[in-house]
Formats: sequence, C-alpha cells, structure tokens
Amino acid sequence: MLRALSFMAPATFSISVFDQVSALPVFSPDLETGELPPQVCTFMDQVAASDGLIVSSPEYVRSIPGGLKNAIDWLVSGHLLTEKPIALMHASHRGDDMLADLRTVFGTVSSKFSCDLFLRFSLMNLTSNQISEVLSEPQNRDRIKVFLESFSLLVPQKAGFS
Repeated sequence: MLRALSFMAPATFSISVFDQVSALPVFSPDLETGELPPQVCTFMDQVAASDGLIVSSPEYVRSIPGGLKNAIDWLVSGHLLTEKPIALMHASHRGDDMLADLRTVFGTVSSKFSCDLFLRFSLMNLTSNQISEVLSEPQNRDRIKVFLESFSLLVPQKAGFS
C-alpha cells in the first residue's frame, strides 16, 4: 500500500518506503554506547531526513508487531520523533487494537502525531498489482489526495518551499 501511495502521490510529494525493519538488530541501550550498527544508522538517517512519517503496519496478535516496535524504540532513544509529524495508514478492516497501541506510542513520543489523520483501505490478501488497482480507483485516489494534503499541513514549510 505504501509503495502504491509513493507512485500515486502528486509531484509535490516525495515518498520513500523503508521496508528493512526486519534487518534492524534488537534494540538495547547497551548498543548505543558505541558505534551504532550500520542498519540502524541508515534507518535513523532516513527518518532524520524526512519531513514526516506515514506509518502502516499489520497487526500481530492484536498488537504492534515486534519488528515495528523495535524500530520505534531505536528512534525514540535518539529523539528523532519528538517533532516529527506522523500519521497512520492501514490496509485492513481489522487491527483496531494495534492501531490504538500505535496511537498511544506515537502520541507519547511525538508532539506532532495526528490521531485524527488516518487512512484505511481493506486490502488484505491482495497482490501488489491488485492493491495498485484498488488505490487507483477515482474515489480512492481522491481519498489519498485529501490524506496527503492534510498531512502536508502538519509538515513545517522550508524556506523557499511551498
């Protein structure tokens, strides 16, 4: 869903998808005392360079999957999320418990997390091509456009950028 979104976004948006959460080592404060693992540095650099985060995740046993929670832990320890605008997207008709957990976590770590800005599609068990087709439907393109425009209002404008 996020890849399809990145291809469908208006030219005023640049969306990159980080899909290497599983490559991050398990967070431990002990690992922060020395040089960070390269995968963590890459991840943190990408987050630091972003103007905001759109997070999408499946639920696992009605909660945040361990890999995503681990990624968040790496970011929290570095304070990268404190002022970062964050919004959620979801690709299932279920997962409300996990979404509530994510809202609690992001609401705690970011002053710019938007609890109200949320986009959901029912895309379970669809292939990448099918997801692109569903999201390309005119009514869904409109929903995506409104979501992205609303998200852009959370992002501080840079000098010379409009």
